[in-house]
This record gives sequence, structure tokens and C-alpha cells, in this order.
Amino acid sequence: MSEPADRRYGPATLPRARGPLSAAVVEALRRPPHDLPADLGVDLDPADPFTDEDLHLTLFLCYELHYRGWLGVDESWEWQPTLLALRARCERVFEAALRRLVGAPPVPAAGVAAGLAELVAADNGPALAVTLQRRADLTQFREFVAHRSVYHLREADPHSWALPRLGGPAKAALVEIQTDEYGNGRLDRMHAELFRRTLDRLGLDTGYGAHVDVAPAVTLATNNLMSLFGLHRRLRGALLGHLAAFEMTSSLPNRRYGNGLRRLGFDEVATRFYDEHVEADAVHEQIAAHDMCGGLVRAEPALASDVLFGAAAGLAVDRLFAAHLLDSWAAGRSSLRAPAPPALPPRVSLVALPAVAPPAPPALV
Repeated sequence: MSEPADRRYGPATLPRARGPLSAAVVEALRRPPHDLPADLGVDLDPADPFTDEDLHLTLFLCYELHYRGWLGVDESWEWQPTLLALRARCERVFEAALRRLVGAPPVPAAGVAAGLAELVAADNGPALAVTLQRRADLTQFREFVAHRSVYHLREADPHSWALPRLGGPAKAALVEIQTDEYGNGRLDRMHAELFRRTLDRLGLDTGYGAHVDVAPAVTLATNNLMSLFGLHRRLRGALLGHLAAFEMTSSLPNRRYGNGLRRLGFDEVATRFYDEHVEADAVHEQIAAHDMCGGLVRAEPALASDVLFGAAAGLAVDRLFAAHLLDSWAAGRSSLRAPAPPALPPRVSLVALPAVAPPAPPALV
């Protein structure tokens, strides 16, 4: 009899369905691989493709089969043709919405690195990082960390899909960035591991995928965006543009997140994940814009517009995510979905967590 999986590292537990499509997928995944109905999802037309719970959980269920997989699910589902056909229908809806949202950002005469800088400079999203630094209470900070755990517990993995699709300077630059993300091969320095310690310090479940059930569609959308770009070779330019924008907008927010935790009285173990990104991403942003994206476009000039599309899409979806959190908190409600019912395997409730007794707060940096 095989040993049970270490739930820190996956696979994750299947989440609850959020509509007819995700219900059909969850039910199918509980059984051996088989053909899904040919018309499943053919009439998919959500009112808002960024907040539709059924659409984004369906995509997330399909994409996760290419990462750590789902607990108890036959791994042959990863390439089951009718499931891939359903995923493709969902992807077409999501990608079309992304292109309507950001259009086709023009490539300036100064080049793709200048275009990335212009997109980042023009980004005027909601002040989520400022709120977390200055005003958020412990419950709100815990919610933010739970949202971000969906990505950070597999940090860097979506962008690693680009590695076998690149060569030359762009590949070398991506390897340099990813090597830092993976802690230069040391488990205790991997960014996912640093984030797991933050979860632990905040009294949250550290298991891989533990908070997917309470993550709303807009949170899943930020993750599905990376998987969409990463799993399609034709979108490799968009994937690198997304990573570049991610790195170019990371240092200051992470400084604010770390200071927000210090304000709430947490120690350097809790803040190390954010503190690490302040310095690392200041270096990464130059590598990402000039060496990685610039190197890609020098080799493949036709991909310049894709790079800027990926950056613009990432920034836009992150704005939607930030607005959701701030609007929820301003209305006095949780930004998370309701916790799982008692009949499901136990999970940490993010609505009624026990109080944490943090250490005495150090001085803010």
C-alpha cells in the first residue's frame, strides 16, 4: 500500500463545484477516464468572463491536471480528448474577454522594454498594497494571504512552461529569474517554501491548494491567466510579458506587505517571503524587460505585440482582483467564498479563524 501524499506539496483535494460545468468535471474526475458529453460547454456565454465562478473553476480543474493533479484522480485524465475539448471552449471565452479588455497595446519605436515600462507606469490600479500596509486588520490580511496561496504555493511553475519553448538570450534570462524563484536548488529558500511559513505564522492551512475552495473566480482568473499563457506555445510571448510585468510591479508592493505584517506584530519568519521579493525583484525587473523580453523579440520580432498583450492582461486582471478585495472590505464582508461544509474533509475556515497571538511588533522599516 502506497504512502499517503504529503499534502504540503500536493496533489490537492478536489474542490466543490460552482455550477453545471464544474459539477460535470468534478463528477467525471472522480471516475476512471471516459468521454464527456460532446455538447458540454458549447453554449458557454457568461455575463462576466472574469467573475464567473463556474467558468474559472472548470478551467482551474483542467489546468491543475498539468501541475500537481487532484487527490484520487486518475492521471490519465490529463490528456483525455473530450476534457481537453471542454477546456478549449472555456479558454476561447476567457482569451476573447482578455483581448477585449486590453486590446492590442502598440509597440513603441523604442522597443518592447520601453513598451513594458509604459504599461507599468500607466497602471493605476486600486491601492491594495497601501491598504494592507496601513489599515488592514488581521482578518483582512489573512484573507489576502489565502487568496495568494493559490499561486504562491506553486510560485514560478506557470512561467517555467516557457523554458523548453525558448532558446538563446531569452532562455538564459528566464533561467536566471527562475533559479532565484526556486531558491537556487535549496528547499528552505524556495519562494513557495517561504510563503508556506507566512501561512503558518498567520495560522492558515499550509497544504497545497488548501484555499482553492474559498478563492473566488477573480482569484482563480489571475492563476488561469498564467496557465493559459504557459500551456500554449503560441502564447509564449504573452507568458514572458506577464512575467516581466509581474517582476516590474513587485518590489514596492512587497515592501508594503512586509511592513503591514510588521505593523500587525509579526516576526521576520512571517515577513521573509515579502522581504525577499523587495531585493530580488528589483534585479529581476531589469532582466525580465531587457534580457528576457528584449531577447525574445530580437530573435522573433513578430512576438513584440504578444509580449505587451501578456503584460497588459496580467496588470488588468490584477486590478480586478485588487478591486474585489477592497470593495468587499469596504462593504464589511469577506472577500472569500463561504467555507466548505462540515461534510467535506476539514479545512481551515477563513471566516471564523481563532485569534493569533503575534509577538510584540518591531519598528516599521
